Amino acid sequence: MIKPEDVKRLREQTGAGVMDCKRALEESGGDVEKAITWLREKGLSTAAQKAGRAALEGVVTSYIHHGSRLGVLLELNCETDFVARTDDFHQLARELAMAVAGHGPAYVSRDQVPGDVLEAQRRAFTLDAEQEGRPADRVAAIVEGKLNKWLESACLMELPYRDTDRKIADLITEKIALLKENIRVARFARMAVGETSSGSAGAGPEAA
Repeated sequence: MIKPEDVKRLREQTGAGVMDCKRALEESGGDVEKAITWLREKGLSTAAQKAGRAALEGVVTSYIHHGSRLGVLLELNCETDFVARTDDFHQLARELAMAVAGHGPAYVSRDQVPGDVLEAQRRAFTLDAEQEGRPADRVAAIVEGKLNKWLESACLMELPYRDTDRKIADLITEKIALLKENIRVARFARMAVGETSSGSAGAGPEAA
């Protein structure tokens, strides 16, 4: 028998609806951790089905950190004005803006990183490895590892969501499953007092 407290816990951790949480627990034999995995897999399937759909509605949200010395503007898109007005959508937009404020990513996702920037990073990591005297046959693997780690910190979608093993991309996938619409970050700008320029990024018209 599915316990109400497990349904509540699952909802708090994933944001999924009551019926989805109940079904996930039933499919997972009442195991909350397995139910979370089930919901993630379901969300990935739902997100894949909706990824190609136009997302032209949405909101521009702002987050001003305590002390008013750091702020973020972020545009989050969805398919309909109805979803754009929901609390879940607004909460997601705020969570994303706070992640930008806290981590300072430069890009929305990996596919938005310019090729020349990637090559510059690759050259820098290669030079570092060579100067450190790393074995020549291992330099390429070391460089790719460092490049991947750099991308994980430079891209919003790759950032960890709070203190969990989920990434921001997982959070958006879960909200797509919950709200049943395509959702994408269109762009963001991060500004801090004393910075010489503002950090900004745009996902482009096809990014999800």
